Amino acid sequence: MAQRVTTIPPAPLRRPDAHKGDAGRVVILAGSRGMSGAAVLCGLGALRGGAGLVRVAAPASAQAAIAAAEPCLMTMALPEDADGRMLAPDVAILRELLRSADATVVGPGLGRSAALDALVADVVAAAGAPVLVDADALNSLAGTSLEPLRSRRATSSVLTPHPGEMARLLPGRSAELMRGDAGARLEAAVSLARETRAVVVLKGRGTIVTDGERHFVNPSGSSGMAAGGMGDVLAGLIAALIGRGMSPFDAACRGVWQHGAAADRAARRVGSVGYLAREVADELPRVDFG
Repeated sequence: MAQRVTTIPPAPLRRPDAHKGDAGRVVILAGSRGMSGAAVLCGLGALRGGAGLVRVAAPASAQAAIAAAEPCLMTMALPEDADGRMLAPDVAILRELLRSADATVVGPGLGRSAALDALVADVVAAAGAPVLVDADALNSLAGTSLEPLRSRRATSSVLTPHPGEMARLLPGRSAELMRGDAGARLEAAVSLARETRAVVVLKGRGTIVTDGERHFVNPSGSSGMAAGGMGDVLAGLIAALIGRGMSPFDAACRGVWQHGAAADRAARRVGSVGYLAREVADELPRVDFG
């Protein structure tokens, strides 16, 4: 079994002469009609995680709402189908978008379609920088093939499943087991990390981070985080930390701890239940970055 890690990696320090272009560029492919909030929250997680530049590529009908929700986000409108789900842009546009990133996120609020399945596979295969696969993009890979992940450099991908998504990625495991049995959760996370050569973040109580050789069990956070949008913020935060120079494994360990610690701060300020994902994002800079 993978060796347990207990030390929380420190976030990288920013040089006194740093500018936004070298503070980490994050590209996020997210959102659909009715799910623009997922894209916004992922972008907020990246901004509050210290990324210098964050670009959200979304279906054209969602782009204006995303830009209005947070003016610090750069946005890009992509083609969409009749249901407001993203369609693949021109190949040259997609490649240029991915080339601009120090870290890429794909998945929050995307929805599912055959066209999206193909787009997710193309993004995972073509991204040169580390790519974080979340939410609907995980379901897309689970429903088609994990081969795009296996073809990437080892640990250059981060997968962030919740228990239900984990059960779909590893058929034969139940979501209930992935939620409540600590030993089964660890075994499954290590197994998926080794199969895909990715860093796996299995969310839930005691979130597990593993690259197949090491694992970290997160001590921060509480059940008040069982609310919509929390995972979107986490995805953006981890991508920001990667963009700022951390390895995917260290960024995931740091990210899950910082996310939980920010939620603990929000709980003390707002109440143990009822604080919002955007309030957790706003607390991220107040957590010690050292």
